[in-house]
Amino acid sequence: MPITLNGAVACVTGGGRGIGEAAVRALVDQGARVVIGDIDLAAAQAVAASLSGVQAVKLDVADPDSFEEFLKVAREMGPVDLLVNNAGIMRTGAFVTLDPASLHREMAINVGGVINGMRLVLPEMQQRRYGHIVNVSSMAGKMTCSGAAVYTASKFAVASLSRTVRAEIAGYGVSITTVMPSVVDTDLTAGMNIRGIPKARPCEIAAEVVASCRHGQPEVTMPKWLFPIGAIEQALPERLGHWVKRMAGAQERIAPDNARTRKYQERVSRS
Repeated sequence: MPITLNGAVACVTGGGRGIGEAAVRALVDQGARVVIGDIDLAAAQAVAASLSGVQAVKLDVADPDSFEEFLKVAREMGPVDLLVNNAGIMRTGAFVTLDPASLHREMAINVGGVINGMRLVLPEMQQRRYGHIVNVSSMAGKMTCSGAAVYTASKFAVASLSRTVRAEIAGYGVSITTVMPSVVDTDLTAGMNIRGIPKARPCEIAAEVVASCRHGQPEVTMPKWLFPIGAIEQALPERLGHWVKRMAGAQERIAPDNARTRKYQERVSRS
């Protein structure tokens, strides 16, 4: 069932920058009343201040109590019609060299945040038989990315979780769309050697978020022609797939060490 965005109450996590900010702006353009949740409250407030009728709340998506307080602000305007689970981080580098605590935190944000958000809004949506959830995953949820092992695992988890919950709520009038971009021009990919890899702008992903409120399709890949990539990777012998990625310098492209990647890693270490 499509949802109407004009007048809808919409919640966007990680809305202080990147895809989240673009989604907030696109939803406001459609007439939605938006609440931004971000662990960086100053960034969220800056976005909210530039728009009409938008509120900003400090949110740690990995903390269920924090998520509940975020939703409480939205519910003061009415039932939540749309939740965009966008918040996420990526720690890069060789898996064995990364701090275990940072990797567990990455999973807590990227997967735990989606679990918390869906668990908190679905009962009300099911009761109303109305509502839509967008879970922002990645094409890393369909293929392995050397140099970002836990990020890859988290995006596989988001895609699988979304599929399973969709099956459980079938018939309740509530839809869940998993948006799976390739590379997006945000701070997360700053400094990476991504020549030859399809790249999107945040506003293009935001447009897919808005469109999903009408069509409710289960999965949307960006660009769309990448949809079968997961099946292709699974069909290849694993050793052959590893060889191809080594020849392409996959790890060096995903996890280079330079001023721009260090700046991003330093910021997310405080998330």
